Amino acid sequence: MELYNLVSLAGIFILLGFAWLCSSNRRILNWHLILWGIGLQFLFALFIFQVPAGARIFLIINDLVVKVLDSATAGTKFLFGRLALPPGTINESGETSLGFFLAFQALPTVIFFAALVSVLYYLKIIPWLIRGFAYVFTRLMRLSGAESLCVSSNIFVGIESSLTIRPHLNEMTRSELCTILAAGMGTIASSIMAIYVFLLQAEFPTIAGHLVSASILSAPATVVMAKIIVPEADTPTTLGIKIEPHYERENNLIEATINGANNGVRLLVGIVALLLAFLGLVALIDLILGMVGGWLNDWLNWRVDFSLRGLLGYVFYPFTLIIGVPLSDAGPIARIIGERTVLTEVQSYQDLAKLLTQGVLQHPRSAVITTYALCGFAHVASLAIFVGGIAALAPKRTKDLSELGFRALLAATLGCLMTAAVAGTFFNEGSILIGR
Repeated sequence: MELYNLVSLAGIFILLGFAWLCSSNRRILNWHLILWGIGLQFLFALFIFQVPAGARIFLIINDLVVKVLDSATAGTKFLFGRLALPPGTINESGETSLGFFLAFQALPTVIFFAALVSVLYYLKIIPWLIRGFAYVFTRLMRLSGAESLCVSSNIFVGIESSLTIRPHLNEMTRSELCTILAAGMGTIASSIMAIYVFLLQAEFPTIAGHLVSASILSAPATVVMAKIIVPEADTPTTLGIKIEPHYERENNLIEATINGANNGVRLLVGIVALLLAFLGLVALIDLILGMVGGWLNDWLNWRVDFSLRGLLGYVFYPFTLIIGVPLSDAGPIARIIGERTVLTEVQSYQDLAKLLTQGVLQHPRSAVITTYALCGFAHVASLAIFVGGIAALAPKRTKDLSELGFRALLAATLGCLMTAAVAGTFFNEGSILIGR
């Protein structure tokens, strides 16, 4: 192992210690769950990063996702013409790209992938995968049946995962509720992943495979963090019980496609609304902070960056170092990881793409680790979405959900950082997983 690999390895346990300091009950630690959660991450990362067969499977998945993404752009190119062409490309008519436009190139893919996920649900492919992951979590980590099912669903979908356990929400313990909230915010939905692939593919050819890997790794990571921060003090009603996914299956494939596309439209509108609102609010906050900060810098002869990104960068700087980002890249990476908490991961991945395009990062491991650290909905907007969404399904638990919200967000954030540290532990600079 190289020095930075050892730093990442140590960072895993530092993050676990920090979570314990934030625990609601430090006297309760489920060592069986914690050790199996870490062990599952290590086994998966070892297989992907170190075993040749795992690397080949990784590249196959990456190429598959990229080809599916190419198919997803057919509709946008038909509707938007040259505006939908990625930078540096030419269409069949000889027209060149006009540059990168998030609204015309990346965001519309959400609708296609939402329809695709709906079709895979109808064909019972995703439910089969969910049951497989749930079996592993139930048997090895000894989670309750409802927790395992919801956490497994979050590997593939977003807020919709709570629908799979709707009959059990009112009976769940506070620890279970915190776990499903954290798992929702600590992973990404398949429909959203397409945006990140589109943003980073040019500079990071194997980004799709890393995002799939990160989503799987983050599931046990967020569970571990959630169970440390809000440990289980009661006995879940579905402990040791196999739970079947609860969802309404469409009557036919066409209906599944239509419903999925319509859901994608609503999701797309939600993303656009969040970006417009939060980017505007951050600009306003930066204006106020800039005035106050400029006065303080002049008065005290400081050189502090008082922008919201800058202040969050200072907060996340030590976390960026302990997950194994080299010192030379830690400053800009800390800002990106920090801004995710308020600006959503879409903006953060876009800023990471800019750093790669400009050649700012000096070490390949920085981009890989950051990709894993950002792979989740761990931000304030998502907190409102998940708490509100689950509360709508179980109104009786609104008080508990609102009280657990910020603890779950902390668990999701630490889970994403832990996933990044695991990736940094097994990172190999000569690996074919960096690019081809």
